[in-house]
Amino acid sequence: MAVDYAVIVVYLAGMLAMGWWGMRRAKSKAEFLVAGRRLGPAMYSGTMAAIVLGGASTIGGVGLGYQYGLSGAWMVLTIGFGLLALSVFFSARIARLKVYTVSEMLDLRYGGRAGIISGVVMWAYTLMLAVTSTIAYATIFDVLFDVNRTVAIVLGGAIVVAYSTLGGMWSITLTDMVQFVVKTIGLLLLLLPIAVVKAGGFSEMKAQLPTEYFDPLGIGGETIFTYVLIYTFGMLIGQDIWQRVFTARSDRTARWGGTVAGTYCLVYAIAGAVIGTAAKVMYPDLASADSAFATIVKDELPVGVRGLVLAAALAAVMSTSSGALIACATVANNDIWSRLRGVVARGGGDGSGDGPHDEVRGNRAFILIMGIAVILIAIALNDVVQALTVAYNLLVGGLLVPILGGLLWRRGTAAGALAAVGVGGLTVIGLMAYYGILANQPIYYGLLASLTVYVLVSLATPPTDAAVLAAWRERLAGRGGAEAAAPDPSAASGVPAASGPSGA
Repeated sequence: MAVDYAVIVVYLAGMLAMGWWGMRRAKSKAEFLVAGRRLGPAMYSGTMAAIVLGGASTIGGVGLGYQYGLSGAWMVLTIGFGLLALSVFFSARIARLKVYTVSEMLDLRYGGRAGIISGVVMWAYTLMLAVTSTIAYATIFDVLFDVNRTVAIVLGGAIVVAYSTLGGMWSITLTDMVQFVVKTIGLLLLLLPIAVVKAGGFSEMKAQLPTEYFDPLGIGGETIFTYVLIYTFGMLIGQDIWQRVFTARSDRTARWGGTVAGTYCLVYAIAGAVIGTAAKVMYPDLASADSAFATIVKDELPVGVRGLVLAAALAAVMSTSSGALIACATVANNDIWSRLRGVVARGGGDGSGDGPHDEVRGNRAFILIMGIAVILIAIALNDVVQALTVAYNLLVGGLLVPILGGLLWRRGTAAGALAAVGVGGLTVIGLMAYYGILANQPIYYGLLASLTVYVLVSLATPPTDAAVLAAWRERLAGRGGAEAAAPDPSAASGVPAASGPSGA
């Protein structure tokens, strides 16, 4: 294992070095949070693919292939479909807004009254997403170094927290590009063909396994539909995804770069399912489907190649973890803490005499604080699937309707948006308690309740102020989108501005 260890150590050292390099680039809030909004197509595509394809898509995708065969690709396929839909239909408009968070977008669209509640929901989602990604380190480091779960989580989490805190989005972008290359080589070019050959080729796989393993719909129509609701729609509204859209240097980059990344996700999905199917032939009686990836890597790959493939799995987990971490910290600082500071300042409290706030230092501190919290929660939490399900159910059930409604329906109002967030979120929570966290009903009925309330309350309340809508259309058109025009979170804590949101 010495060669494999050397590969991993060099990889981890490189991640930290890029964090240090990124620190020298991140001199402003825009540089730190959205890489100066100047990523070109190649870098944008690589980093977008890296963040959406994490441990669940890699280890979990292979596990689903082991359990269901080729139809196990559907979870990652729906992620790819969501990224394609976001890129083709919404990314250009999102990029032109020149904001930092989803909640700032809601403030612009609805007049500065929807942000803080949505910020809390989005913060909970990004926190749990970061936690579930961090837990995945335990599986990989156990194979690598045979260390216990807590040490594995601390080791992997500390590296991600370190480079994310140092350089923010620049560090994360650079490391994601390396992770994208490593994943492509390790999973697609090495593990996929080796697994198929070791299993005896496709003809032998078909001979050894039941026919349902090769049925494209074998996983079940209801499961596929649920994946679409959770993951496809989740891709449309997640802060971790939007924050990458904000890094694009142009509308064209956001649209075409995201389309390339979405297409890559579809290829990755099929590769994971095929690897899992091959593992089923070689190891038909594994105790856990999620152990298929680690087993085939540990037992079937030659020295050196094994280290690279494990580095690929580590890259998948790190890219999602770092993206979720900076999203969580951005929401916590810009959508929650900054608004609370604004309330104190207007009330003449301790914050009223504050001097200019060092935004880079403040965001860096929040990444460090959130990173430590993520590591501690990951150590205490065991069930990754339930945590991830709770996160996505809250995100989609609470925020999908007001976000897409704001983008697509002029008549939607702030009251409708707030009602949709509250009713959708509470419905999801209540039904998860009644039916169980992994049941399908919470997301079905949560979305239906959110949509119904959004439409009815919006129609029953006065339309959004014409000045607010005019400012919104200006921003969507790419006019008035300078960094200085970004909305002030402290002005959106529940008290409408006298002349609409900033940027008007």
